[in-house]
Amino acid sequence: MHSISWLALAWCLIPIILVSLIYRSWQGKVSDVLVPSARMVLQLIAVGYVLVVLFEQSSVWVSSAVLAIMLSAAAWIAIRPVRHHPGHLRAAVISLGLSVGLHLGISLKLVLEVDQWFEPSVLIPLAGMYFANTMNAISLTAERYHAERHNGIDEKQARLSAFHAAMIPQINALLAVGLVALPGMMTGQILSGVSPLVAVRYQILIMAMVLGSSGLGAALMLSNIRHVVIEKRSHS
Repeated sequence: MHSISWLALAWCLIPIILVSLIYRSWQGKVSDVLVPSARMVLQLIAVGYVLVVLFEQSSVWVSSAVLAIMLSAAAWIAIRPVRHHPGHLRAAVISLGLSVGLHLGISLKLVLEVDQWFEPSVLIPLAGMYFANTMNAISLTAERYHAERHNGIDEKQARLSAFHAAMIPQINALLAVGLVALPGMMTGQILSGVSPLVAVRYQILIMAMVLGSSGLGAALMLSNIRHVVIEKRSHS
């Protein structure tokens, strides 16, 4: 596997600077690019050290705590576009927890057949991918649903429109894989020396589970939002 030195990694500043210059030339805030980029670097370095420690121990309590933190963070980020609407954090936690939990169970016990579900080196990377994609689906779902309802669209059509919007990234990914790009996990495995035929099987697992988790999470979020709206109307 090709090793990347910290000095060589400095070349990654080029795309960051390029986008910053575009922002600046169009009177945008350069900080909108620089601050998230700096956070990305610091967060990844920090999580790298944390994962080194976690991977050296296998504890159901530690793994459960990590999942709880990931769930809380994902739920909080997911409701960012609709944070002014009450009751959505609880809806996001329920939707993420159920959808990601189900698909983690399928992945770990039925597909990978791991002996210990809480093995950090397997659980954490899978959970991260499932939470991230489901989080985005939930966020798109909530934002589109409220936008449609605000524009006077009836509840049933707003729900369908929101679900379609949430699934666009996942459907596009399914159509483009292998034709437009190789997904990140598959690329990483190939670069690390894994046979492409083995990497393909892992990528099929990931994409199928991400599709299911995103779809179920979006559907659960819509269901929970509907209950929140009904409760709000009954109290008003």
